[in-house]
Amino acid sequence: MKRTCLFLISMLLIASNALFSQQKTAKAPVDYVNPYMGNISHLLVPTYPTVHLPNSMLRVYPERGDYTSDMLNGLPLVVTSHRGSSAFNLSPFQGSENDIRPVISYSYDQEKIKPYEYSVYLDEQQISVNYALSHQSGIYELQFDRNDPVYLILNSRRGKLEWDGKAVSGYQQLNNNTKVFLYLEPELLPHDTKTNNVNGNNMHVVLTYSSNTKTIKLRYGISFIDAAQAKKNLYREIPDFNISRVTEQGKAIWNKALGKIQIDGGSNDDKEVFYTSLYRTFERPVCISEDSRYFSAFDGKIHEDNGIPFYTDDWIWDTYRATHPLRVLIEPEMESEIINSFLRMSEQMSNFWWPTFPEITGDSRRMNSNHGIATVIDAYRKGVKNINLKKIYPATKNAIMAKTLAPWSSAPSGELDAFYHEKGYVPALKEGESETIPEVHGFEKRQPVAVTLGTSYDEWCLAQIAKELGYTEDYNYFLKKSFNYRNLYNKETGFFHPKDKDGKFIEPFDYSFPGGMGAREYYGENNGWVYRWDVQHNVADLISLMGGCKGFVNNLDQTFRESLGRSKYDFYAKLPDHTGNVGQFSMANEPSLHIPYLYNYAGQPWKTQKRIHKLIDEWFRNDLMGVPGDEDGGGMSAFVVFSQMGFYPVTPGSPTYNIGSPFFNKITLQLGNGKTFKVIAKNFSEENKYIQSAKLNGKVWNKPWFSHDDIRRGGILELTMGKKANTQWGSAPEDAPPSESKVSK
Repeated sequence: MKRTCLFLISMLLIASNALFSQQKTAKAPVDYVNPYMGNISHLLVPTYPTVHLPNSMLRVYPERGDYTSDMLNGLPLVVTSHRGSSAFNLSPFQGSENDIRPVISYSYDQEKIKPYEYSVYLDEQQISVNYALSHQSGIYELQFDRNDPVYLILNSRRGKLEWDGKAVSGYQQLNNNTKVFLYLEPELLPHDTKTNNVNGNNMHVVLTYSSNTKTIKLRYGISFIDAAQAKKNLYREIPDFNISRVTEQGKAIWNKALGKIQIDGGSNDDKEVFYTSLYRTFERPVCISEDSRYFSAFDGKIHEDNGIPFYTDDWIWDTYRATHPLRVLIEPEMESEIINSFLRMSEQMSNFWWPTFPEITGDSRRMNSNHGIATVIDAYRKGVKNINLKKIYPATKNAIMAKTLAPWSSAPSGELDAFYHEKGYVPALKEGESETIPEVHGFEKRQPVAVTLGTSYDEWCLAQIAKELGYTEDYNYFLKKSFNYRNLYNKETGFFHPKDKDGKFIEPFDYSFPGGMGAREYYGENNGWVYRWDVQHNVADLISLMGGCKGFVNNLDQTFRESLGRSKYDFYAKLPDHTGNVGQFSMANEPSLHIPYLYNYAGQPWKTQKRIHKLIDEWFRNDLMGVPGDEDGGGMSAFVVFSQMGFYPVTPGSPTYNIGSPFFNKITLQLGNGKTFKVIAKNFSEENKYIQSAKLNGKVWNKPWFSHDDIRRGGILELTMGKKANTQWGSAPEDAPPSESKVSK
């Protein structure tokens, strides 16, 4: 008996040690993040290995041309916009004083980047660099192998810097009368300083240290208010020069944010793709409230935030599709704050228009349409609190009725808009016809089909807001206009086809290779094959236009099968955004993101399940070329997050989700209301990607969609997976996802 007890105790100790060892080596969510994923672009803009805390003001990444660049241009201190260059540079240097420049270029090696820290070895200079950051402040630790005198060069490209005996402070001038301020303290004071100015730009301060200086630490704060506030931000967040503490705090903050979605099972690569994609959704927008105040470039004033943080730098045309709906699920309080920030922007601008591309320096009004309207009704209908539709509605209505619909323009509505509101479509120019309307951008063109389709969706969103408010007349008016896409539908070809001002289709016409750079004379960045499906608010009616489910599915299939019709060189020279091709489908551009889910509406959800796995396996990989196109601040990454979880919001504004096919055995979302929603994939494997049967909250579920109400109080979606498609599951016409119109087969 005694031996048996000793044996059992020994086995328990071995088991507990094994468990402890396993727990000790288990990876936390942030450990799966690979900031280098997608750093080499397929054609246009790559991803950036950004070091930042979730939705925080301070962001940095290596200052170089791209990942393959052989040289670093100084060390970054703050990046003020997505894809922007560093506003200030730090250049440690050992060498002849005559070789000092505002920014030093370095040969480098041993670079390592995590979301919360950065390290690199400047090999020719023999300097080791370590960096960590908080929300509005950062800290560098520099270690010098050589024994030469040390120079630290702090540069402002367009601004002013000065040394006060303890710290460097100053500003960088941005656009639209916006400034970013810096306050930087070295732990070790220099024995000499100089301030230089080069042709009115590149003002830089040089801090000089003696030979045999081995370690220098610098901490700094930034602000959009003034240098004094930058100092306050620094002292609040980094009270000493303990870089390890800042690193650990940053890591903990990231694990809390990423840990709101827990995944079990699946491959290591899929986990890294998932958490890297989730990390990218936290890059924007950024909170710029500083001790309850913020500078707004929308009116050039400093405001009190009254307890509601102010967010900006959000390219809504990209992020409304999936990034905002993802935040509604896991960060509803933040989503409320962001929408209230949009309202403040509208109130602060000279025209009471809802923003489209709000940046640090104001609303840049890029792209076409105003899909910021969708973020409002989507959040409201999914129960996000503190959204005052009555105050918001006039700004969203003005964005369609008072502002021009011309892409990339902030002009008031004019001749083009009057035509649209009367005739129900934006007229296209005939070949060789000159542009005469002043609000039309010279490069971006009218984009008449893209604008007509996009505005139809925006007007559907306006109709839904009016409905919630009880504004029956407005509801009926905008609901009718939400069908304007029909005015450009060519029944003979089954495509949305540009019309001239006389109502005649432009002929001859090539849907694969239409007019102008980026097809902007008719569409926008994508061709007619992609915009064929840009009716996300009324898929049922699109099915009807195409003659029913059979024709609709055939057209979908052909989109993925149609050849480019010419060489890649010719195709991409004209359509550089239309990359990541599977046939004429473009995985690399946001208007395509919902297309794989459209099979659900036509009785063939198994094809959605197949497509999603194939697309993500092909185009989103855990490597340097693992993102197929522009990752516009989370716009594309949120598609990956949703799709790998097994569902997707095809129609922001409709509180529903389409079911796809998960990539993990189990996904647990921590909803912002304290509840959890789980997706459990029984029998899941790489091969078992097809849904055989389903249960939602314990009940048999045969629909390829579910509502937000089904999960807002928590719930479980159980999917039984198999190797071969169950073509019957989710195929009944009555089980199709909701749409404005109903389908008749």
